[in-house]
Amino acid sequence: MREFISTEPKSYREGTKPDMRLNSLLTDKKASILEKWFDVIIETYPPDTASFLKNRNNSFANPTGSTISQGIEDIFDELLRGLNREKTSQFLDDIVRIRAVQDFTPSQALSFIFPLKRIIREELAAEIAGKHLSDEILALESEIDGLALSSFDIYMKCREKIYDIKANEVKRSTFRLLQMANLINDTNGEEPDLEGSNNLKIKRGEVKK
Repeated sequence: MREFISTEPKSYREGTKPDMRLNSLLTDKKASILEKWFDVIIETYPPDTASFLKNRNNSFANPTGSTISQGIEDIFDELLRGLNREKTSQFLDDIVRIRAVQDFTPSQALSFIFPLKRIIREELAAEIAGKHLSDEILALESEIDGLALSSFDIYMKCREKIYDIKANEVKRSTFRLLQMANLINDTNGEEPDLEGSNNLKIKRGEVKK
């Protein structure tokens, strides 16, 4: 009976380093890869904003640019060391939180991960062909795809939190308007807990003068 041999590239297990040859090449090209990756991310912003964000040396004057720059470096280093999911999630969280509250669609907000695959292939084109690293590159790209999936989970949690904040703000605004119109009875005499409170009683057909 013939043994089935899978031709699919093996994805790295957590804590498993990339192939040493590929790791060495990525380390040598790190500065160039990160610079191009940062530029691609910044280009997703309007021109005026992008121009400002590119000056990321001062973390106080430009916290967004600095956070993105440091975040992608940390993510890249984790790819080289062998992914630690907990650490990687934190690095992704730093970037995704920023983009989740900005004027991006979900696909635009999370698109910053995928260009890394193209940039690595462009930077290592000659080495990939000459050293027969196709399988190793495919395995690395599988890990990058996994980062994108993790980013989606983080993004959804951020958006859910934003929706909760907005919903509670609407409830507070409604409470204040009713209170100003003297159309509300609060049995405690205080603004109620807006998450599930039943203390509010609206006076029907009665407005105090």
